[in-house]
Amino acid sequence: MTRPLFSVRDLEKRYGARIGCTGVSFDLYPGEVMGIVGESGSGKSTLLGCLAGHMAPDAGTIAYDGRDVLAMSEPERRRMARTDWAFVHQNPRDGLRLSVSAGGNVGERLMAVGGRNYGKIRDTATDWLGRVEIAADRIDDRPSAFSGGMQQRLQIARNLVTGPRLVFMDEPTGGLDVSVQARLLDLIRGLVRRMGLSAIVVTHDLAVVRLLADRLMVMKGGRVIEAGLTDQVLDDPQHAYTQLLVSSVLQV
Repeated sequence: MTRPLFSVRDLEKRYGARIGCTGVSFDLYPGEVMGIVGESGSGKSTLLGCLAGHMAPDAGTIAYDGRDVLAMSEPERRRMARTDWAFVHQNPRDGLRLSVSAGGNVGERLMAVGGRNYGKIRDTATDWLGRVEIAADRIDDRPSAFSGGMQQRLQIARNLVTGPRLVFMDEPTGGLDVSVQARLLDLIRGLVRRMGLSAIVVTHDLAVVRLLADRLMVMKGGRVIEAGLTDQVLDDPQHAYTQLLVSSVLQV
């Protein structure tokens, strides 16, 4: 059996006496997508921040490809964040440089991993703009001239151009119109499958995880209260809170 790409054991983060997340354990395998859902304040954003290295947990272990992430030096973590990992923010403006052209945003990621040939970088950027459905003639436009959906697609291109193995996504369709969400989800699903990416997706939207995630964790009060295959959890929820989440969506 393939070993896990990403393993978490007994992860905990506290803010004084308040629990951010606690007792979280799971394995993520190559090519697998894990969804994390819960209402506001459930701990899902804190958990994602700890997993992605944006904040330090108070207890627990995180291993990536057999290596202890928390024991890595800061330069090692930064290098891994540029090469093997990527992070897609809910607000694309947090993941883009608005003063740099669309092509420059993608090219910067390539340069961060050693790309130096301007012609090749521009050609690769053009190719990736096409992959995320941005016209090639917009390559020199700044992201501030793009719609919210286009900015999110550009952020995805910037993150995936270097071929990471693990992608963290924080509410990737949050704040977008329903029609734009559907188009973006279809794009993300296609890229994840074609590239064989592993991903961890945090969202409050059950429709997002049903479309993207192979497995699902439901959080409440900083704890995982139910976990399993996505369809299994959503179609036959066992915990009362999960049942409430699912029923509230169905009644909308």
